[in-house]
Amino acid sequence: MSESSITKRVISNGFKELMQKKPFEKITISDIANVCGINRQTFYYHFQDKYDLLNQIFYNEAIIPFVNDLTVDNWSKNLLNMLTVVSNNSKFYINALHTSYSSEFQKYMHTVSTKIFSEVIDDASGKKLIENNDKMFIAEFFSYGIIGSVVAWVTKGIKEPPEVIVNHIVDLVDDCKNYAVKRCMNS
Repeated sequence: MSESSITKRVISNGFKELMQKKPFEKITISDIANVCGINRQTFYYHFQDKYDLLNQIFYNEAIIPFVNDLTVDNWSKNLLNMLTVVSNNSKFYINALHTSYSSEFQKYMHTVSTKIFSEVIDDASGKKLIENNDKMFIAEFFSYGIIGSVVAWVTKGIKEPPEVIVNHIVDLVDDCKNYAVKRCMNS
């Protein structure tokens, strides 16, 4: 691991530690630098601001476990991996989603997941062509539904285990797939 990666990890861990005790809006770059034993310039060498740092943590801890080798067959396992990470760092994620930045995070997650669902729909449809407008509608529908469910789970305090949330989502997705197959067979 490079020295830059190690420093980024130290800064991320220090920031997460601070967010266990203090709301995001009240954390300063000086606070982060002090808890990490670095100077402010070192922080700014690696991150633009605390929003950039928060984005990097979301991306590395929540997005990557979800999108890593994502397929139609393993999306629920990947979602479980992501929710497990969130659950294991519950204070950080609850605090993060109670910030003014929450809507930006949700937009970011929606953009990423819509792209992923679009690719999954392409894979699942095989040779059957789906109109791009229809595909994007379906991808956005699932994106809003899943991201909205995950955000609600976090903002309500992560009271259920990740497995319960994933099982609910998988059941709904399976029901939608079954309906779509029936509809296509009747066409």
